[in-house]
Amino acid sequence: MGGLVNGAISRVWGVFAVGLAAAVALLTMAGTAAATQAQYDRAYRIGLEAYTYGLPLLKTDVTFRTMTSIDVSRRAYGPVNRFHNVRKLNDPGSTAVVAPGANALSSIAWVDLRREPQVLHVPRVLNHDFVLGLIDPYTTNIRNLGNVHHTRPGRYVLCGPGQHGLPIPPGTHRINVHYSRLWIIGSTQLRGSWDVKNVNRIQDRYRLTPLSRYGADFRPRTPAYPRTKVTTYRLPRGLRFFNALGRQLERFPPPVRDARSLRRFATVGIGPGMRVTGNRELSRDTVRGLEAAVAAGPPQVKADLASLFQAGFEKHNGYLVGGFGRYGIDFRLRAVIATIGLGAFTSDQAIFAMSPTDRSGAPLSGSSAYVMHLPSMPPVNQGWTVTVYSLQGFLIPNPIKRYQFNDQSKLTRNSDGSVDIYLQSTEPSDPAQAANWLPTATGQGFEVIWRLLAPKPGRIEGILDGSGWQPPAITPTL
Repeated sequence: MGGLVNGAISRVWGVFAVGLAAAVALLTMAGTAAATQAQYDRAYRIGLEAYTYGLPLLKTDVTFRTMTSIDVSRRAYGPVNRFHNVRKLNDPGSTAVVAPGANALSSIAWVDLRREPQVLHVPRVLNHDFVLGLIDPYTTNIRNLGNVHHTRPGRYVLCGPGQHGLPIPPGTHRINVHYSRLWIIGSTQLRGSWDVKNVNRIQDRYRLTPLSRYGADFRPRTPAYPRTKVTTYRLPRGLRFFNALGRQLERFPPPVRDARSLRRFATVGIGPGMRVTGNRELSRDTVRGLEAAVAAGPPQVKADLASLFQAGFEKHNGYLVGGFGRYGIDFRLRAVIATIGLGAFTSDQAIFAMSPTDRSGAPLSGSSAYVMHLPSMPPVNQGWTVTVYSLQGFLIPNPIKRYQFNDQSKLTRNSDGSVDIYLQSTEPSDPAQAANWLPTATGQGFEVIWRLLAPKPGRIEGILDGSGWQPPAITPTL
């Protein structure tokens, strides 16, 4: 009897033990699955933040490598520490920069300060507006030399890290910068197509000289066997994006204000000198989350652009309006502008208004016709332009080779002094309208960009907050 009881108890205990083990296993699996998902989700969130943070830095780097991949000067391309000038009017074939201006000639220089300071020669420029904007690797417009800031002609010594205390020649001016690489984006205003040679002469006087050769007859070396074919570099994909970001962050240490974000990135293996690939401290699920974050990065930036555009749509007549160039810790805005206008200037130099839609929010199409009604001209000191671009950011080919209007254009005015600008693919039959026609391309989307150069003091805030002059609404014609 006792044996039967003991046997029964033993069998019941055995069944209970098996059930308990199974339950524990299920709970363990559930816990593991939850932990796995949590690791993935966390890595994805932080990785997406790091993608947004690092995109401008990497975009600047691939632009640098592409534009300096030849060692002779060709339009905006060429070796470091030399100016490379666009010497003719921009046209649809001008692809060196996104949204090239159509009423100015560009002068581009990439400055490498690792060996020694470079002396920037700023000439006396008469009867032309000009700017030499200094852009750091994070796309911050750290300084603008030119008419807006009443820059005096002279020699400006660009001193990088470790060079701030070096003596400079008498009569020169020091500009201390925090990074060993600078992008100088120069622009010299054209008064018309007839003015090209005059502007070319101004461009020839923008120069860079190594400090050690200052005062000598310095001429850059001409290579015996020059590289003349441009190599186009692109953003790295997958986890290589974060590896490349680690290298850039190490070479160009982030601003102190970014420390909190950098600490967060480091928890998933992203940071100065860090590599994601081969990092054995990262779980497989963390790595998967980071891979997904890179894939989601470009759509996220597009979504951020749409969000910013919608946020100001009503108060800015259907435009994204801003003076960009300095972003603080607004990494989202910085990534958006790096995507649609890499190297933008600050609002004291230029205010931008851009839109790919009409006033109702419908995408602009070259198969439709639109009008922009201007009751008054923009309040600026150095002029304004309105330009039509393809959705890729390039000028649109058209039979009359007209890409923009500016404050020098001979526009037909209405009886009350206002102006109507017509956007369509075919020339209007009315001669007065044809004079105010900006051509588009049938079947292609397009965008409109206004540039307000040196907005008048006291009016900038009104433009930016929606209480002052606003760009004209883009309205479909019936």
